[in-house]
Amino acid sequence: MTEPVKPRVLVFDVNETLLDLAPVKRTVGAVLGGREDLVPWWFSTMLHHSLVETVTGTFHDFGEIGTAALMMVAEAQGLELSREQARKAVEPILSLPPHDDVIPALETLVKGPFRLVSLTNSSSQGVETQFRNAGLTEFFERRYSIETIGKYKPHPDAYRMVLDDLDVPAEQALMVAAHGWDLAGAKSVGMQTAFIARPEKVLYPNVEEPDYIVENLFDLGMMLAFLA
Repeated sequence: MTEPVKPRVLVFDVNETLLDLAPVKRTVGAVLGGREDLVPWWFSTMLHHSLVETVTGTFHDFGEIGTAALMMVAEAQGLELSREQARKAVEPILSLPPHDDVIPALETLVKGPFRLVSLTNSSSQGVETQFRNAGLTEFFERRYSIETIGKYKPHPDAYRMVLDDLDVPAEQALMVAAHGWDLAGAKSVGMQTAFIARPEKVLYPNVEEPDYIVENLFDLGMMLAFLA
């Protein structure tokens, strides 16, 4: 792995990277009979079927896929759950709080030589609502949603969309995420990558290691500050 250069653009994933999923874990667990241990299954089912839609050329927004995924997990557990009940359980994803390190770290990063943008699988309206509710809007130049191209991360086109719009070479952009699959997608188009090791998040061993592996955004900011 070559020594990374200081990036011009920091591209942030949103859910779990910046925002804490704890509130939606509680509501999803509640409709699954109090089984919060099933929440990772729900989230992975949602991601799985977002990729199914990308591969098959169909498209529903992330909220609709999350609702459908929750109905699937409930059915597999022998639980009755209507679409409306599932939708309401997923709805708190629009009002997630930022992780404790996020706002203080962004306050420092936004003063540096970087352009800050976000890239999410959530809808454009969804991420706008999320950022407004979490107090993050002011830190980001732009908020990108895969809704624009109808292909979910980690499809390479999602990352190329951002690079093309900002007119920045891939090697001068850093994808920041708490998901190994997201960083694998960014690496596939030549971006630098940074893994934020949120609790229970691990890297995919079959792809190139990220350029940065840190516990939080403070640590990432410190590492970037020392680059030439």
